Amino acid sequence: MAEEHHHEEPKQESLIEKISEKIHGHHDSSSSDSDDEKKKSSSSSSSSSSPSPMKSNIYRLFGRERPVHKVFGGGKPADVFLWRNKKISAGVLGGATAAWILFELLEYHLLTLVCHILILILSILFLWSNASTFIYKHPPHIPDFHIPEKPLLQFAAALRIEINRAFVVLRDIASGRDLKKFLYAIAGLWVLSIVGNWCNFLTLFYIAFVLLQTLPVFYEKYEVQVDSFAEKAHAEIKKQYAVFDAKVLSKIPRGPLKDKKKV
Repeated sequence: MAEEHHHEEPKQESLIEKISEKIHGHHDSSSSDSDDEKKKSSSSSSSSSSPSPMKSNIYRLFGRERPVHKVFGGGKPADVFLWRNKKISAGVLGGATAAWILFELLEYHLLTLVCHILILILSILFLWSNASTFIYKHPPHIPDFHIPEKPLLQFAAALRIEINRAFVVLRDIASGRDLKKFLYAIAGLWVLSIVGNWCNFLTLFYIAFVLLQTLPVFYEKYEVQVDSFAEKAHAEIKKQYAVFDAKVLSKIPRGPLKDKKKV
C-alpha cells in the first residue's frame, strides 16, 4: 500500500505540472498577442497622426489649402459661382447677359432704363388703385421697402478691409522691396490696359463675371489635371525667371537699401 501511495504522488505531481505549464503557456501566448496588437495599434496611430509626405507635397493652384467652396466663402455666393443650385446660377447669368445686351448692344442707358421701369410700375399701380373702386376689387398691397442697416454695414466693412489690403500691397510694391512683385504688377496693369482698349468697362465687367461663373466649376471638376498643369507651368516660369534674373536683373545696380534699414 505504501508503494502504491508513493507511485500515485508523482503521477499527481506530473499532472499538476502539465496543467500549470499549459496555463502559463496560454498566458504567455495571450500576453504576446496583446503586445503585438499594442504595437500594431501604436504603429497605425502614429502613421495616421503623422501626415504622409505625399499629401503634404501635393501642389495646389495659388497655394490653396481649402476646398474651392470654402475659398469663395462657403455661403450662397459660393453656391451661385459653383452651380450648386443650377436654377439660381442660370438666372443670375441670364440676368447679367440681358443687362449686357441692353446696355452694350442696344446702347440703352442706365438712367433711361430706370426711369422707364419706374414710369411703368407707378402707372400700373396708380391705375389699379383708382380702378379698384369701380371693379369691386381690393387695391394692390404695396409693401414698405427699406434697406436693412446690418447687411449694409457688413458690406461696407468688408469693402473697407479689402481696399485697405490693396493699399498695403500697392505701398509694398512702390517701396522697392520686392522686384518680383513690381514686375508682376507692371505686367498685370499693362495687360489690363490693353484689354481696356479692346472693350469698355461694362464689357470687361461682364467678361469677368462670366469667368467667375465658369472657371471655378471647371476647376472643381478637373482639379487634379489643372493642378498638375499649373505645377508644370509654375516650375517653367520659375526657371525662366531665374535665367532672366541671372542675365538682366542681377546686373542692375541697386542702392544700399538694406544698410539704410539697419541704421
